[in-house]
Amino acid sequence: MTHLLLTVGRPKAAYIQQGLEEYLQRLRPYGGAALASVKAARAAKNTPPAQVLAAEGQNLLARLQDRDLVWALERQGRAWSSAQWARRLDRARQSGRPRLVLVIGGALGLDRAVQQRAEALVSLGPATLAHELAALVAAEQLYRACTILAGTPYHRV
Repeated sequence: MTHLLLTVGRPKAAYIQQGLEEYLQRLRPYGGAALASVKAARAAKNTPPAQVLAAEGQNLLARLQDRDLVWALERQGRAWSSAQWARRLDRARQSGRPRLVLVIGGALGLDRAVQQRAEALVSLGPATLAHELAALVAAEQLYRACTILAGTPYHRV
């Protein structure tokens, strides 16, 4: 199973870019991972947030394939421990689906259509994170889940 981090907007901060590159490289032995992004919707000041979300949502959905297993990072989702990430990843691998896609929305979150397409809504906790930082945390948790399943010493708890 391959992995894709699909984000709204490209990470701008150098430390985020470096961290993502590091974890994407670390994920190579575990099926590989890639980072893809869609442009954040540009909107005038009076544009309703729902319209911005819908535009970004359409762009995200267009990047998904029918057989993708999708987990959407959403603050109203369920928070998983690292062990739960590993169990969910193990089930995902057994599903026969070729690719797991972690979708991270933009500053306004994710459109309802993207949430409905997802098999799981995953929260990274109650704190609000910048979406590019959420992508880095998701990449690390994915890597941690892979190492838990492989029995390597990265996860020490």
